[in-house]
Amino acid sequence: MSTRAASRPVGTVTRGTTNPNRLRRMDRWIAAVHGAELRRTADPVAVDLGYGAAPWTAVELLQRLRAAAPRTRVVGVEIEPARVAAAQAYAREGLVFRHGGFEVPVPGRPSLIRAANVLRQYEEGEVAAVWERLCARLSPADPATGSGGGLLVEGTCDEIGRRHVWVALGPEGPRTVTFATRLGSLERPSDLAERLPKALIHRNVPGEPVHSFLHDFDRAWAAAAPYASYGARQRWIRTVRRLTADWPVTDGPARWRQGEVTVAWGALAPRA
Repeated sequence: MSTRAASRPVGTVTRGTTNPNRLRRMDRWIAAVHGAELRRTADPVAVDLGYGAAPWTAVELLQRLRAAAPRTRVVGVEIEPARVAAAQAYAREGLVFRHGGFEVPVPGRPSLIRAANVLRQYEEGEVAAVWERLCARLSPADPATGSGGGLLVEGTCDEIGRRHVWVALGPEGPRTVTFATRLGSLERPSDLAERLPKALIHRNVPGEPVHSFLHDFDRAWAAAAPYASYGARQRWIRTVRRLTADWPVTDGPARWRQGEVTVAWGALAPRA
């Protein structure tokens, strides 16, 4: 293999669609659940992988993570060289931009890799290999210090950030799936199905766990209709409480109030 071929970024160019504040729900969740890990890391580095045609999401990620872990540095990584060149005007202390792809061209092991709306254009059969490659780049767990290792957050959202679904993975692989929404825009929970990440979106069919989950979610939402008079938030909280009877919900009311619910990956993983 030639040196030129070996240095070629891994992956393909995305459409690059992006908007300010598009990833605010994902960022808010990362800061809440991974902030402690970032704070105890000596040199916490977060990667915004495939930030798109404009660097808004990388700039915002730095701001939001530093509110939880002030020493965090962010590296924006893009496979399209012109986008990297255009982003340099936004570089600052703690924020740099680099040309690259799934090889994640940063020194050492990052504490966080966020890949939002990147795998949407890939085939379902390609996802596992990408996950494995990215998880191998994360900082490892260290039981001696209580560290759970780095975190990969991979998922999809709509154009203005009202609806998200993402998978959180550690060095060992998938951990959880989070559904997050602006509650005032939601007619029923299964509306989030169109934002399922690539690993799950084609599995929303009868016989698959994610389909059963969304069906139960809608049923619990309908049963909680009387709580709508107290507001969409109260209806959502009541709905998720019902779900906990049959599904391994891993978070609690503090996150539910944000229009979120997180479920163990094993309960929603595609059947072989």
